Amino acid sequence: MFKRIASVSLSLALVGGMLAACGGNNGNDTANNGGTANNGAASDKPVTINMFTASPEYTDAFNAYIAEYKKVKPNVTINLEIMQADYNTVLKSKIASGSTPDVFQTTAGGDIDTFAEYSADLTNEPLAAAMTDGVKANMTSSDGKVLGLPVKGNLMTLIYNKDLLTQAGIAEPPKTLTELNDDIAKLEAKGITPFANAYKEWWVWKHIFQHFVNAAAEDAGTTPKDLVQQFIDGKTTFNDHPVLKDNFFNFIDLTVKHGTDKPLERDSNAEVSDFAQGKAAFMTGKGAWDEEAIKKISPDFKLGIAGYPVSDKPEQTQIVTGADQALRINKDSKVAREAIDFFNWLYTSDYGKQWFSNVAKVIPPIKDAPLPDLDMPKEMDEILKTQKSGDLSVNYSLDTFHQKFGEIMQAYIGGSKTKDQAINEIQTAWQQFGSAE
Repeated sequence: MFKRIASVSLSLALVGGMLAACGGNNGNDTANNGGTANNGAASDKPVTINMFTASPEYTDAFNAYIAEYKKVKPNVTINLEIMQADYNTVLKSKIASGSTPDVFQTTAGGDIDTFAEYSADLTNEPLAAAMTDGVKANMTSSDGKVLGLPVKGNLMTLIYNKDLLTQAGIAEPPKTLTELNDDIAKLEAKGITPFANAYKEWWVWKHIFQHFVNAAAEDAGTTPKDLVQQFIDGKTTFNDHPVLKDNFFNFIDLTVKHGTDKPLERDSNAEVSDFAQGKAAFMTGKGAWDEEAIKKISPDFKLGIAGYPVSDKPEQTQIVTGADQALRINKDSKVAREAIDFFNWLYTSDYGKQWFSNVAKVIPPIKDAPLPDLDMPKEMDEILKTQKSGDLSVNYSLDTFHQKFGEIMQAYIGGSKTKDQAINEIQTAWQQFGSAE
């Protein structure tokens, strides 16, 4: 399996806020014990657990639960190292050299299988039972083992400025492409820029694209997972799916034509700043993790969430929820049992249940935990009372593909690739990089 990992491009740099990483192996040369290293009760001798993460926005929250656990287990020291850039490259280097961290992070979905041979089996642990069903599915390998634990629940959605839509006479966000075009005209008639984008980032593209993948799958009478596998296997093309061939590119063209200037120079922070300062009505490619940053800039900002208008079928406009990031426990670590005990505590204790909501302020990936006191999770909860969530279809392809996909789309809006060239290269990349096998 690692030959496949090593064969993909080592230029992959996973975005901050999406992954996590830390160094040191604590003697990770111990024998394979079937995925639950050092079974049995942990002793009270001094123990050090090294976590390798790349989520700088959660530094304070991570340090908070580390400090709290020190009160519960004074003998356990958790070293947290956070790397924002080149995380995947460094992680693969550590694995190749036999220095796999005690706890490390990957994307979920397909990458659950990619890193299966390095991951402890958590299927029968209390933390697995604590996960919501949808999240647990994102952490489960193709042979039915829970090999990851979610960093957080997630929400990926089109985000809008309620005040700007009201100024333009728009009562609710668009649910169809026809309504979107009408709303663009209304916004620009009031001097309002419709879209803030962060197209300098490769990862925002996958967040938008998955909404169109979900609609294409529904039109084809299949599941998003099966449709993605058909692309990976080369059994279907964009020509078979007008939502992908036409609607997706039309939507992107609209966001560029009616968006903030120099889209390839706008990164995630710039997009948040543009949106928070009222420079655009909609923010693309983002999700629940941005709310606090928006509110820090504009505390009274009134934001709303909506699915992307992907067609002229309003029912296909859905928000997307789930867990796309997974922590893994190195099954060969000398402190694997202690690491598992730590996360069992986080996922089942009263402190852990409130940590997600009140400290990290993320959507809890576990049952019986309150939602954070933020607008986006609250709106998500209301929407899901009457509508179903769209599938987190980014999980069905590896980030090696998603990064290449983003680079191709950047070239497309930059004018160096035609639409047909972009489509052909995306299809080729899906076959080359989309799967762990």
